[in-house]
Amino acid sequence: MTAYRPALSSLLTLFGLLGTLCLPATNAMAQSFPNKSIRLVVPFPPGGPTDIFARQYANGLSKVLGQNVVVDNKAGASGAIGSVEVKRATADGHTLLFGTASNLALYNLMTSTPQYDYAKDFITVAVVGGSAVVLMANKSAPQTLRALIDQAKAQPNVLRYGSPGLGTYLHLSMERLQYETGSKLEHIPYKGSGQAKPALLGNQVETMVDALGSALPLHQSGQARILAIASARRSPLAPDVPTFDEALGTKGFEAVLWNGVAAPAGTPRAVIEQLSAATARVLKDPAMVKQLNELAMEANDSTPASAAEYVRAQTAKWKPVIDATGMKLD
Repeated sequence: MTAYRPALSSLLTLFGLLGTLCLPATNAMAQSFPNKSIRLVVPFPPGGPTDIFARQYANGLSKVLGQNVVVDNKAGASGAIGSVEVKRATADGHTLLFGTASNLALYNLMTSTPQYDYAKDFITVAVVGGSAVVLMANKSAPQTLRALIDQAKAQPNVLRYGSPGLGTYLHLSMERLQYETGSKLEHIPYKGSGQAKPALLGNQVETMVDALGSALPLHQSGQARILAIASARRSPLAPDVPTFDEALGTKGFEAVLWNGVAAPAGTPRAVIEQLSAATARVLKDPAMVKQLNELAMEANDSTPASAAEYVRAQTAKWKPVIDATGMKLD
């Protein structure tokens, strides 16, 4: 082994020299970032809770970074189409993904032929917050969650529920509810919450699962009724709405439609840190906090490391539910 030591030492010296030579280029890239408009890809249709949050975030990020941040909706395949587009983008921080648990944490659990592996193909910039999941009903449906569940148990697949798409976090939340209560509603998937709402009001479905921020206007106007919210406590924006645990006597039924920002793997660490710092400034801006609160959304404070850990924890949390329900995209 002694004979190889000089060669190994020389090789390590060479690698160290190459690394040193690369540092100026990396630092220069970070210092010049951003040098053009940033494209924020939202892998869901316009009008839903994720799109609403993304546009608020884009406006704030544009002000902080001094560059236009353009929201680009690339919907389809439960978020996979937009996610793959960002995966293939140049890893320089100018193309970002604004996603949810559906495409950031659950996608690889729900398909046997994934088009991407989030853990390998992306770097998490931040988990920016979200809104609690709710179940909403139109006027033709039972007007309490207990009555709805009882009917869905006595008459399986008579009541219908809409979701923003097969395999989304909202769909999975509703499947979990049915699994735990022994009820059965017919699932009607739509291309986003923006399409599911007219179906609810037109009685193509009696109920739909949504995020509180997206559902609140219909509830407040009396066009539909939020039956329950999947949070630990009632929301001050809808104090008349019970939690799932209150309505059903369950324990720990909580689900938050959280949102995260990610960049393609290979994006320089200095750029990721710059985006993270800019995101923190956006989320702490009083105007942004006020806008999100009005939408029943809550900002989250995270670092790239804590955000990546949160995504991993969410994947581990929902894997048993996916396994138990047998819910797959293919």
